[in-house]
Amino acid sequence: MTALELSPRRLAWQRRRRALGRSWGQYRRHGPGMIGLGVLAAVVAMALAAPVISNEDELRPHLAESPAWQTPGEHPPLGTDNFGRSVWAQFVWGSRISLLVGLAATLIAIVIGSLVGVLAGFYRGLGSALLQRLTDWFLVIPFLPLAIVLAAILGPSVQNLILVIGITSWPGTARLVRAQVLTLRERPYVERSRALGASNRHVMGTHVLPSVSPIILANLTLTVPIAILSETTLSFLGLGDPTRASWGKMLDEAFRAGALTREAWWYFLPPGLGIMAVVLAFTLVGSALEEILDPRLRERRPG
Repeated sequence: MTALELSPRRLAWQRRRRALGRSWGQYRRHGPGMIGLGVLAAVVAMALAAPVISNEDELRPHLAESPAWQTPGEHPPLGTDNFGRSVWAQFVWGSRISLLVGLAATLIAIVIGSLVGVLAGFYRGLGSALLQRLTDWFLVIPFLPLAIVLAAILGPSVQNLILVIGITSWPGTARLVRAQVLTLRERPYVERSRALGASNRHVMGTHVLPSVSPIILANLTLTVPIAILSETTLSFLGLGDPTRASWGKMLDEAFRAGALTREAWWYFLPPGLGIMAVVLAFTLVGSALEEILDPRLRERRPG
């Protein structure tokens, strides 16, 4: 079947598949990006396999049967905490909550930020000005105090953590998307589409959103580590869900139990390294995607 015999929609899908294939080929040649992707794949696999590789009952203090403060050599692989609970079980099950909060909060932030950015950049008038002022207001207020106040008001739970981080992390995405939409709005093909009678909805759906989607995707991978660090911070301050294990909650409980003074490194080091690894991995993936989607960055890369 020739290109002339294909329907416009089918032809568009073929072009998108070829573009995705080229992008994946470029990504595979990006060493740091592949390392980050491998780390993320390993962490996600561990989180999904948590019921298989660890017993959830080991998270409950009243069911712990091992002595407290056992070293990894005495209770492999990561020893026990001050209640005799397995640190390995907390680490494995905690990865689920940390990833869940990071990804879900990022999704909320990206949706809100993209919607506000597209509307504020595409339309003119009072509505656009109000959206821009709202974005500036969220940017002016320090993130951490606002998140602490909201988390304290809503109460400690995973759902509230996701909501708090999501609704306080969108302004950066909104400003980035708005700046891109402002340039797209004046492009000749957009003006030509309007001159032919296309509605604003058609212009946004056909020209604006596909053009800003790569930027939104790259920004998504760079926002996840911020959300994970935010969850760690709020959980360390005691604003996380007290009934669910997370890496931030592990650090908080290790600090309260005096693991530092006892030199019980096996309690606080694994969650700290896990957070660092995931944050760095998302950053590497985001940087690789940004370089692939922005030809100017690709040209500056040495070699």
